[in-house]
Amino acid sequence: MSDTLWAPWRMEYVLSLKERKGCIFCAFPGHGVESFRKDLVLVVQPHALVCLNLYPFAAGHVLVCPRRHVSKLEELADDEYDAFMRLVRVTVGRLDAVNCPDAMNVGMNLGKAAGAGIADHLHAHVVPRWVGDQSFMPVIADTRVMPEHLDATWLRLRPAFDDVPGEKASLP
Repeated sequence: MSDTLWAPWRMEYVLSLKERKGCIFCAFPGHGVESFRKDLVLVVQPHALVCLNLYPFAAGHVLVCPRRHVSKLEELADDEYDAFMRLVRVTVGRLDAVNCPDAMNVGMNLGKAAGAGIADHLHAHVVPRWVGDQSFMPVIADTRVMPEHLDATWLRLRPAFDDVPGEKASLP
């Protein structure tokens, strides 16, 4: 391929992996509700939270995280596991209702070798998918084409969590 395709956000991602101080998933609730929009947090519950993925695979890609800093499913207490998985289920339903995808990927990368970008804090990926949403760009050019800015995605998804118990940022 003779043309260069630029994905300037990739450098931000690469550098952030080295510069990260502490765990972002642990920090989000402590930033307070007033920072949830900036942090892309949709809802925080006592045992779990939902936030947008800062480096999404597709529009509406969210992460569901237990509140406690653990890296393995078996490290969660039963009540934490139940709350985490219930929030995964609720999140799938909300994304399905708002985004109307053709399908959904739900999964966890357990450990760095499995592809976890943040391997030390367990989290589940919930990714809405549409037929034809992935082109040659990620394979050939390491570039993802996102049809929507993350703040616009947050504004669109946040109301879907209005009736989900937990802390949420007010809508503008």
